[in-house]
Order: sequence, then structure tokens, then C-alpha cells
Amino acid sequence: MRFRTVPSGAADPLRVVIVGAGGMGRAWLATVADSPDTTLTGIADLDVALARRAADAAGLPDLPVGTDAVALARQTGAQAMINVTVPEAHHPVTTAALFAGLPVLGEKPAAENVSRALSLAAAAEVTGELFMVSQSRRWNPQLARLREMVARLGRIGTVSTSFFRSERFGGFRERMAYPLLVDMAIHAFDSARFLLGAEPVTAYCQSYNPPWSWYAGDANATVVFEMDGGTRYVYDGSWCSPGAPTSWNGAWRVSGEMGTASWDGDHDPILDAEGQTGQPTGPPYSGIAGALQVFVRALRTGEPPSGEVHENVMSLAMVESAVRSAASGRLERVDDVLRQAHAQALRDETRAEVRDALAGWSSARDALTGVSRSRSAGTGRR
Repeated sequence: MRFRTVPSGAADPLRVVIVGAGGMGRAWLATVADSPDTTLTGIADLDVALARRAADAAGLPDLPVGTDAVALARQTGAQAMINVTVPEAHHPVTTAALFAGLPVLGEKPAAENVSRALSLAAAAEVTGELFMVSQSRRWNPQLARLREMVARLGRIGTVSTSFFRSERFGGFRERMAYPLLVDMAIHAFDSARFLLGAEPVTAYCQSYNPPWSWYAGDANATVVFEMDGGTRYVYDGSWCSPGAPTSWNGAWRVSGEMGTASWDGDHDPILDAEGQTGQPTGPPYSGIAGALQVFVRALRTGEPPSGEVHENVMSLAMVESAVRSAASGRLERVDDVLRQAHAQALRDETRAEVRDALAGWSSARDALTGVSRSRSAGTGRR
């Protein structure tokens, strides 16, 4: 999708406002402050005292704060927004920003469900503004090197991720029905799509809660995805597995016709393939700092970034398909999830122009993959 560019450079950094002053918001505040490509103009939060404390803690006592992100952006001359609110607020905050002429870099997930994420994709089309999701593992140089190795393996049979940790978060995660699938697995699912350059077709999931678990919902899950092209992606994980923890990135194995690549999640990946030599390089950035760098570059050049909302929604669709399979006990088709989410988005949409864009899609999958869109990209409102 084409989108409006925003000129910036070394002498004129991109002016951004951050929405959300919690722990992740403070991490983004530090990232923006450290970047030569951006200037922070303000922090918005419904708890304005929290925003004030975040600014003070960062050594910015004079930084403007407020409760209305769009109003604060207008007041301070911000050119873009970083949305670090809770998932339930992603849709209203991002929609308001896009229609106010502000491109958005948002924390994952794009929205609290696929239906709302489809609405945001349509809103980006209508407004012609960039909405990019910061799926931070995409910027891990080791994952990028693993992807280059995968390209040397020929046809891929199986990709697997093991994720086993023992985490006591307290709060909302311990009350969720599917804490591992909903709160964490999207990182691995998105990474699998990135590695393979393939999209999910079906999902079969079994989830359960060990008897010693301190979670109310299922802390363990095993999911098998069929990807287009026939590769199987297998995710096996737990939030309550004491001892021998894996990396936060999980432990990966990719099996192909020419050999195998593996990655422990923390160190350089290993290629075991006959006749293959040389170490791939990978990008020079990582984490949310990498996401910010890519966002700024996209706004300068107009080049669609990895994580643009249309490209990102399929990762959330994998989560929703896995949860649906865990609940039904059956294999679930991702296109069924997309079709029902599209219908729900049409029913819920309150903006006529966004509803028209959604109605013009031949299918959600086609719209997300660029096969068919209802409007010419980049010709939206200004």
C-alpha cells in the first residue's frame, strides 16, 4: 500500500507523540530520546499524572503531557504517533490518529482481535496514512540471519519453535483464558511467517493447564499450522515450566531438503547443510529501536515497511485461529476466521468511508495480500 510520506532528516528529525505512559511507554520514550531520527513532542495518557511522572523520570520536566493524543499532537506540532496503549485501545487511538493525518507506529497486536485489525487496515487505505505494527522480533539480526539460511535449504518441510518459561506476572495475564497464545505466541507466529515468506492455511491446537499452574487459563499449548506451500509450523510452549528456560525468542529448528538450520534464540543460528558456507549478515538494528528506524525510513521514502498493517494482520489471524481450535478441538481454517472477522468488521464499523472500503474487498485475505483493494492506495484523504 502506498502512503503519504513525511520529509525528515538529520537536521529535521521526525516529531512524534507517544500515547501510553506505562512500562512499555517508558521504553519507547527512551528509544525515541536516543534516536537521532526523532524528536519527542509530548506524552499522552488517560492518567495525566502518570504521563507527567514518565516525562520527569526521563529528565524532561517541561515536556507537554495530556489526555487527548490527537489534541496533544496538534498542540505540539507532532508529525506521527507511537501507540503504546493497551490492546483494547489500539483501534480507537489509531483510527483517530489516521483520520487526523498522523501516521502511526503501534505496539503489537494491531488490535484486540482480527475484526478490529481489519478495520484499521481499511482506515489506512481510506486516509492514505501509514500504520505500522512494531512486531519487535522482526528486527532481531539473528532471526534475519536465520531467514537467510532458510533460503539455502530448498523446500522446507517443518519449522518448529519451543518456548518454555516459568513466569509469574500477576495481574491480567494470570486471569486470561489463553495467556500463552494471546499474550506471547504472536511473536513466534509472526517470526515463522517472516522466515518462510508464507501465510497460514489451517491451525490445529491443543491447550491445557498443568495441575501446578498459577494461571487461571491454559498456560500450555501445542499448535500445528499448515502454511501455504505445504510446510508445517509447530509451536510448543508453556508459561509455567520450571527449570531449563528457553530464550524469550524460543528455540528454533528448520528442516529442509538441503539440510537444517537451528537457533537457540540468543546466539547466532547454525546452518547444517552440505556445501553451504559463509555466515549471513542480517540488519544493523534490533528490537523497538529497529522498528522506529524502519518506520522513519518508510515515511521518508514511501517504501512499505515490514509490519505495515495489511502485512501484519495474518499474525493476529494465526493467534485467533489457534484459540478457536483450542476451544473447538478441531482443525480450523484461517480463511474462515478472516471471513467471519470481515463480516464482524462490516457490522461494527461506524465510519461510512471505512465501511465502504471493507465492503469493496473481494475477501479479507486478498485485501491483506494486495490482490484486491477497494481503493487506489495512496489516494485517500489529506
